[in-house]
Amino acid sequence: MAMTTTEDLGYTPSTKGLWSWITTIDHKRIGILYAVSALVFFIVAGVEALLIRMQLATANGTLVSADAYNQLFTMHGLTMVFAVVMPIAAAFQNYFVPLMIGARDVAFPRLNAFSYWLFLFSVVLLTSSFFLGGSPDGAWVGYAPLSTQITEYVRMDYYSIGAQLLGYASLGSSINFVATIFTMRAPGMTLMRMPIFVWMTVVTSFLLIFSLPVIGVGLWQIFFDRNFGALFYEAQAAGDPLLWQHLFWIFGHPEVYVLILPAMGIISEVLPVFSRKPIFGYAFVVFSGIAIGFLGFGVWAHHMFTAGMGPVAEAGFGLATMLIAIPTGVKIFNWIGTMWGGKLTFPTPMLFAIGFIAMFLIGGISGVTHAVVPANTQQHDSYYVVAHFHYVLFGGAVFGYVAGAYYWFPKWTGRLLNATLGYWHFWLMFLGFNLTFAPQHILGLDGMPRRTYRYAEGMGWDLWNLMSTVGAFLIAVSFLFFIWNVIVSYRNGKIAGNDPWDARTLEWSTTSPPPVHNFDEIPIVHHQDDFWYQKYGEDEGGRAVRLTPEQAGKPDVVEETGGIHMPSPSYYPLVSAAGVAVLGAGLVFISSGVIGFAVLAAGAVVTLWGLVGWAAEPVTRGSH
Repeated sequence: MAMTTTEDLGYTPSTKGLWSWITTIDHKRIGILYAVSALVFFIVAGVEALLIRMQLATANGTLVSADAYNQLFTMHGLTMVFAVVMPIAAAFQNYFVPLMIGARDVAFPRLNAFSYWLFLFSVVLLTSSFFLGGSPDGAWVGYAPLSTQITEYVRMDYYSIGAQLLGYASLGSSINFVATIFTMRAPGMTLMRMPIFVWMTVVTSFLLIFSLPVIGVGLWQIFFDRNFGALFYEAQAAGDPLLWQHLFWIFGHPEVYVLILPAMGIISEVLPVFSRKPIFGYAFVVFSGIAIGFLGFGVWAHHMFTAGMGPVAEAGFGLATMLIAIPTGVKIFNWIGTMWGGKLTFPTPMLFAIGFIAMFLIGGISGVTHAVVPANTQQHDSYYVVAHFHYVLFGGAVFGYVAGAYYWFPKWTGRLLNATLGYWHFWLMFLGFNLTFAPQHILGLDGMPRRTYRYAEGMGWDLWNLMSTVGAFLIAVSFLFFIWNVIVSYRNGKIAGNDPWDARTLEWSTTSPPPVHNFDEIPIVHHQDDFWYQKYGEDEGGRAVRLTPEQAGKPDVVEETGGIHMPSPSYYPLVSAAGVAVLGAGLVFISSGVIGFAVLAAGAVVTLWGLVGWAAEPVTRGSH
């Protein structure tokens, strides 16, 4: 394989120092930025969760006030959904999608950087509310008219503007991923040769492209109701409070699949590697993911069975909720089929992948009970829903993303995470998770409402809440093992090599970590799991046989003339994103008069500076 020099890139990339991170438009570095940000905000959300659980550990808790509790559980939900699970998915997608399809970067590198910085500044804006006027306190669902009243506080203005800006960041990323995957695949990589993780990125990108404008309209309506006297959600003025619920859940339920489908894609990459066989029923796994995406837009109103929609609508949405379990079940059977008859090994990524299947299965089964209208009505706004939601999005998504972290850490860093620390992490997290959320099913069926900041003695809830609190602290301890593992292994971990797992997909065919241009030569793809076929043939019995270097030969690559031209670093995406975030801060405080308008003006100036500089800046510098 020919070696590529910095002169071949059209510029000399800076890879050291803070400035190199501020100006980076390398998809891999942006993926790392997303991952580090998600970990930091996961710690913030974890502290919020521990405070919630400490308040509820015993009856008549007095750790926090009702007002503080409302802010805590609202910010915990917003932080976990928008600042942890979505960005950790974006971290894997940014880093690995171009590598998995044989591309050198994403389609729009500067837009990619802008999306990250807008995400970061939007979360900082939202989190700063703790110190600047108070945090949102109307739950992550922000139901009107609760969210449109008490306008003398800016709390729900942070909610409407912060979520709006986060939506813009996600929209930019989604458009970028769709353009990248459909236009930049390596020669020979047809759609049905793409890794399943890439397929799930396509599905989630389209889910966001179609759902974010809906919630965007609703968030602007909340903002205008609060600040300009609009009456979109005021029933006494012929507005409709239920309109917000419909708009929110038309976004909110596809959002659940935005959070879980990338984790399903990761599991579909991990299981074949440690089962030593291809994914069972590749086409079924792909099309079941697409089916989940389509059906995800048809189940939103099962969140509203207590809203009085009537029996026809309730029956229809109940049926749709049952139907969406079918493609989900297909995936679970395909994962089991992948392991069945395989030569299983159980390194840490495999343990978390199996844990994902088990926990997500429990969450899925409890979710199907919500298709039964009377049961759903009884469980509505109870701790049963809290348990279900966390079995899907923590037992599912978080277990899946942790599996991906252990699996791909060698590709990020060139070193393996410590297996012993990884086993401690898994078993403590598995035990702590079930100890936290399994009792909440019982609490919900026993009548404990969600979002209550304390409860009286004698309700029969004391033991289950205490168990749940102990479990939450076990989860926290488990992640201390993970964080320590990352720190120690990054510095002194075992050298991994380029392909430590004997994996199947193209990202493992390049160096660990990959060069700035990903591949010295663009591969030509002939098979699904093409990298596996570069290493293995079959004997007469159809069994995989490792090829010798002479048998394998040189992989087919694209013959390129001239150097490799990569886009040069730029700070204008950061400047533009900072300006938009300052604009958002001005909108939050627009009711303050001069201060709000001054901040708005400053944001407009910075945004204009960033966009003009971005437009005028050459895409690449240096000789070509």
